[in-house]
Amino acid sequence: MQLSNWIDCHAGQTPDKLALRFPGRDYSYAQLAGLVDDLCAALASGGVARGHCVAYLGLNSPEMLALLFACARLGALFMPLNWRLAGPEHRQMLEDCPPAVIFVDAAFLAQTHEHVGVLRQARRVSFGPPLEGWTSYDAFMKQGRGASRSESAGAADTPLLICYTSGSTGKPKGVLLTPAALEANAANSADMHGLTAADRILNTLPLFHVGGLNILTTPALNAGASVVMHPKFEPEATYDAIEQERITLTVLVPAQLEMMMAHPRWRSADLSSLRMITTGSSIVPERLIRAVHERGVPLVQVYGSTETCPIATYQKREDAHRKAGSAGRPALRCEVRVVDAAECDLPAGETGEIVVRGANIMAGYWQAPQATAAVMHDGWFHSGDMGHWDVDGFLFVDGRKKEMIISGGENIYPAEIENVLVECEAIAEAAVVGRPDERWGEVVVAVVVPKAAASLSREQVLQLFEGRIARYKHPKDVVFIRELPKTALGKVRKEEVRSLASRGETCQP
Repeated sequence: MQLSNWIDCHAGQTPDKLALRFPGRDYSYAQLAGLVDDLCAALASGGVARGHCVAYLGLNSPEMLALLFACARLGALFMPLNWRLAGPEHRQMLEDCPPAVIFVDAAFLAQTHEHVGVLRQARRVSFGPPLEGWTSYDAFMKQGRGASRSESAGAADTPLLICYTSGSTGKPKGVLLTPAALEANAANSADMHGLTAADRILNTLPLFHVGGLNILTTPALNAGASVVMHPKFEPEATYDAIEQERITLTVLVPAQLEMMMAHPRWRSADLSSLRMITTGSSIVPERLIRAVHERGVPLVQVYGSTETCPIATYQKREDAHRKAGSAGRPALRCEVRVVDAAECDLPAGETGEIVVRGANIMAGYWQAPQATAAVMHDGWFHSGDMGHWDVDGFLFVDGRKKEMIISGGENIYPAEIENVLVECEAIAEAAVVGRPDERWGEVVVAVVVPKAAASLSREQVLQLFEGRIARYKHPKDVVFIRELPKTALGKVRKEEVRSLASRGETCQP
């Protein structure tokens, strides 16, 4: 079934079934299909055609999700923008891939209006009171009423979704994903979760990220399940939804799990409806895994990236306890290898680069053939992540290739050291990076955020490693800071951390 027909298909079979629940609004499959139809007609009346870009800046909303399916029917390119970025960062993306139409939430209207020069060729649609030169959402939708239904113009290999990478190490790149990639990803998700039409999904992750959009949300709509979606993550609202909606599946990244566990309801909340919780996007500390398992809910890990749509490997429910800490086995529609510098496969236990091939892989980076060629070799996407297989064929992610520290000729992976740090009760979070050193090339530096009111010294941190890991891996310095710089999904921005470590700046805990 083609992605452009997912909603219509379920509208025909189960028209009255709940497709999407959003605060203050419910959509049956028939109503969601109607919203997609209306948006498609309005876009087409506004001149949007195959290959044009449609941008959206705002919190999660039914309109944002429906725009993806409307663009699939038109053969247009949907660009969800990260609302956590600053105006100049949005400008960079809008200049890189100019939209024909941009939809903007009221809260982000003023900062977007500052870049009206970049948008002079775009139809600007506001969900709030429109500024000069802008059209209200209601007025935009009126132009499509009465227009004939637009038939699908998008092919399976026509780029549908452009998601920009965080840009933490330089200029962000627009990852292009096709309908075929999202369809393969949905098959991967269904296999991972045992996903069926009977499931009730909770999504609190931002839809501008493939994790929020594609780990469970779009696969659920492919399966005919019901999706409960929040504008953004709030622990109290998450607990309410799990209990009241009898949620069966949800994705919570480690940063969200930390906030859930810090909430007073963690011990008392009714989690009995959950078949599992899916997590990923960064290294998952063992204490988080233990804490979720103690609540009787399997915590399963997924591995991937924006370029893999994102599902590349995963655990299943039965793997959660026996393979805790693993990223699982290759996805249903994926091939995954761990290779050395000559791209030869490595045996179990040896660390190498993780490479992925499958229908879910990106079509390339937007207008960046050299960057695409740098990571795509004979159909294999070179992730830049380092990992190893165990003897049972389960993948363990060791860290980023670029983050590997070479000290005295020895390769050191920060994740191993970070796992020791986060086990300390006095440490809220930590990151490990390399600092240039004349003698050793690089030395290991631990950048640590102490918990509130915790008493923690440099010597106490260094003592944590005694007898735990090889001495050459021990940090040579500790930098204390109040908060780690992060991306929207809680991934640590290592370039910024590396800069802090190089300067040696510290605030006393």
